Amino acid sequence: MRLTARAIELPALASAHSHAFQRGMRGEAQRPGPSGADDFWSWRSAMYALAGSLTPESIHAISKVAYRELRAAGVRTVGEFHYVHHQPDGAPYADRTVLADAVIEAARAAGLRIALLRVVYARAGAGRAPEGAQRRFSDGSLDAALADVEALRARYAGCEDVRVGVAPHSVRAVPPAWLGEIARYAAERGLMVHMHVAEQPAEIEACVAETGRRPVELLADRGVLSERFVAVHATHLAPHEPALLGAARAFACLCPTTERDLGDGLPDVGALREAGVRLCVGIDSHVITDPFEDLRGVELGERLRTGKRVTLRAEGGGTPAEALWDIGSQRGAEACGFADPGGSILLRRDAPALALVREERLLDAVVYSGSPAIVEG
Repeated sequence: MRLTARAIELPALASAHSHAFQRGMRGEAQRPGPSGADDFWSWRSAMYALAGSLTPESIHAISKVAYRELRAAGVRTVGEFHYVHHQPDGAPYADRTVLADAVIEAARAAGLRIALLRVVYARAGAGRAPEGAQRRFSDGSLDAALADVEALRARYAGCEDVRVGVAPHSVRAVPPAWLGEIARYAAERGLMVHMHVAEQPAEIEACVAETGRRPVELLADRGVLSERFVAVHATHLAPHEPALLGAARAFACLCPTTERDLGDGLPDVGALREAGVRLCVGIDSHVITDPFEDLRGVELGERLRTGKRVTLRAEGGGTPAEALWDIGSQRGAEACGFADPGGSILLRRDAPALALVREERLLDAVVYSGSPAIVEG
């Protein structure tokens, strides 16, 4: 942190998990549905309705709004978990990557670096063909999906502000037989691999029913876990599973503002940290654009889960605020395939939220009391 008379300079923030098109849902899924049984799965139905309506033009326009809001909040790097690939009936566009290109162009226009994490999606669940909007997400073969990854890698080769990775969507949407091949493909090319992991109990139950293994166990068996792997959410892990992620030096990307909006639950942050899992954060559904809230949510959720305060400690004796800023900045950039945060951001020293704060406590106040309103320019 560097201080001047009027500003606080800090490494730029990174949001390692984003579904930019979901910014178009803001305010649209906050009322009870007809059944009154609202949960993640009822929210997903509303999300599918939006996904089914997207065009190359509309996904670009929505993404540009989402990314401009992220940049104004201090974010300079975004990991875009991109899974809307094809036309509404599932037929590929003549240019198979037109939607991915629209998202990348929106990020660059907003002044963000982007990791385009091309999602692999094949089914509605074990033994079930894609349904409804899922047809837009799905490929008939793994070769077709990976060919799109190759096309994107070739198109953006040499672009310092673009990385391309591969993202098996979830154990629900990707057949177990594909996982090893995806892992080999990514390892040979040094690509980041992101995947939704253990977000919902129903996902875990279905995985056990199909394979006899929990999701993290299955990923370990298939060679998917590595230092380039990012487990998104990791909310409902068994006690032994953080150790599997930690042994691989994998990341867990926590998305507190989305996880609380969806009622996902609280991950065991203490177990993840103790196991050596590297943490980062993501905006996910864009229900609110506040990377400060996502940052402090990592620890505040753990306080709620454990009933204790000040649960986080930085390596080497640093403060909890230093640990959280590292999670939201350097670790997030690394999870997106970038070596550094990509510059710095300036925060207003005269912001009302920082009034009366002693200089030596400024970072604490920024992390635990700050918001995008303190970001300058």
